[in-house]
Amino acid sequence: MPQPPKPRPVTAEERERPRHEDPALLELEKEAARAKPEQLALFTETPAGTLTSLPGGMTPLAHDSPFDLARGWYRQSLQKAHRPANTVDSYCYDLIKFEERIGRKPIDQVTRGNVATFLGEANSRATRKRRLTTLRRFFKYLIDEEKVLDSDPTDGFFPHPIALKTPVPLFAADQQALLDAAANDEPWSLTAIWLMMRIGLSRSELLVLRREHIDLSDSEQPVVFIFPEVAAKRGQERKLAGTAEFTAIYQRFLEDTNTVDLLFPVGFQAVNGMVNRVAKSAGLTQGVTPQTLRHTFAYERPRTGATENDLIELLGLADAPRNRESVRRYLALAEPPL
Repeated sequence: MPQPPKPRPVTAEERERPRHEDPALLELEKEAARAKPEQLALFTETPAGTLTSLPGGMTPLAHDSPFDLARGWYRQSLQKAHRPANTVDSYCYDLIKFEERIGRKPIDQVTRGNVATFLGEANSRATRKRRLTTLRRFFKYLIDEEKVLDSDPTDGFFPHPIALKTPVPLFAADQQALLDAAANDEPWSLTAIWLMMRIGLSRSELLVLRREHIDLSDSEQPVVFIFPEVAAKRGQERKLAGTAEFTAIYQRFLEDTNTVDLLFPVGFQAVNGMVNRVAKSAGLTQGVTPQTLRHTFAYERPRTGATENDLIELLGLADAPRNRESVRRYLALAEPPL
């Protein structure tokens, strides 16, 4: 039986040729082809003169861009800077509420009156301060980084001073009870609590620790290197001295876990829950949080001679009046009893 002839390959010209001969339809197709871009732009030049990638569906910023577009770009910048997710969500929530209050308008038409109204509707000093901080950082981004505005509608507004609360540290017996309970909890609990309570790590610093950040060359005095990943806290790198007790705790932790990179691959809430669980197991009646453990460290250090400057450095705080006021609370608590 004879084989049917093989089909002739279709040329590119034939493949692109219209399937009809109607001149009117051909002209419409040509117009559509001319109007349709071949590919979406991957990069664009910002008003600041730098190349940046374009998130899907977002156009470059200009002085008269809609507020919600600017908010989208701001969120992208926060995420690229590796700011904590809860911080990004908090800033964007305040910006959404601000936009709901002022209505849809371009960013260059936001007025000081809009800002005053939004701040005046805050139901507490803490909320007003947070809202002002959010708006200031948003407009600073538009002015300094994107360079699409040249004036800041938040200029001249000041937050109400919020008094610092007196910290309530754990005293010696409670500290030991907490460590004992942590030793009987999950494998990571004792190491995490020791780092927060004995050398003052914050929760965010704890969660970016890696194996290569801990030097056990001297088992009697191991060194913990702190490298903040948040851009805003760069410059607060430091190295903190541990003890032989920590060396033993840490080596046991490594034996009981399979960690190869991040020491504690969990989230903020997991740390909160672990500290709360261990405190209850230890029989402690006061509320205990990761911040309580940091307070405890900061309270104990002046009792062994640490000065105000020492605490600023040990806690990785910026040398600012508010932070100095904060560490003076620990110095006052550590003074001899009357």
